[in-house]
Amino acid sequence: MPGTGEASLVNALSPARLLASGARAPAAPGPAAAKKVGWPPRWAHRCAMLKLLFIGDIVGRPGRGIVEEQVPRIRRELGLDFVIANGENAAAGAGITGLIARSLLESGVDAVTLGDHVWDQRGWESEIAQIDRVCRPANLPAACPGWDHVVVASRGFRVAVFTVLGRQFMNMKAECPFACADRMVERLRGQADAIVVEIHAEATSEKQALGWHLDGRVTAVLGTHTHVPTADACVLPKGTAFMCDVGMTGPYESVLGREIGPVIARFTDGMPRRFEVASGDVRMSAALVEIDPSMARAAKIELLTFRR
Repeated sequence: MPGTGEASLVNALSPARLLASGARAPAAPGPAAAKKVGWPPRWAHRCAMLKLLFIGDIVGRPGRGIVEEQVPRIRRELGLDFVIANGENAAAGAGITGLIARSLLESGVDAVTLGDHVWDQRGWESEIAQIDRVCRPANLPAACPGWDHVVVASRGFRVAVFTVLGRQFMNMKAECPFACADRMVERLRGQADAIVVEIHAEATSEKQALGWHLDGRVTAVLGTHTHVPTADACVLPKGTAFMCDVGMTGPYESVLGREIGPVIARFTDGMPRRFEVASGDVRMSAALVEIDPSMARAAKIELLTFRR
């Protein structure tokens, strides 16, 4: 059981995970073999460009619905190799459940990441370790249950994904995201051919700083949490795709996915209110990253928006 929060490579490359990506991954090299193969492996230059879609925070039933409806079609039409989604708000706008996580994975999502609402749903702490393609933030305390990364494979190319929580204006107990990211990147070398880092954070400065910190060491650094897509998608000088916030997947006729009236009222009089998930103008917001497998670097990144 993954009580320490570290997924073994055997688990990361389980048959269920590989079947979901539609490909078989090569066996992971040991330390000596990995050193000979190098980073990335020598066979990578024979592969065509790979496409990874990262879907921003899924909010409630509207967000789940558009993902389940659109992902199978989008995979076919865009020729996607990997689909990753942040699902931390998928259950009524706060947290996730095992039933919802499995439904997202069955719809064509390869892996689900989580954020500061990871423990909001009762009983999820007992379910998370049973679903090996879902990972909680890597910089939570080691005693927390669940995997701290996921590895998915397509066309013989392996992508490791992990999330770090920011610490500016966030209220969770978490290790420094920079120190955690450094440790995870070193640990995952040899286990994957490319690394995608999600930073789930409030402060744009913290997100930008992590992007520059990891430039050239990972394939992408993608921000989530604030639910508003940003216009700064770019490939940094050393080949790392970056975007401050991928945006929200859910109802945009809202305030960050919630009904407008109660939110405005809370701002004006300060009284507590229940914020229900809204339902109008449902969109899926995602970052499309094209990966050059010969160098495990990003060739392109762009924001994509899909409507029902």
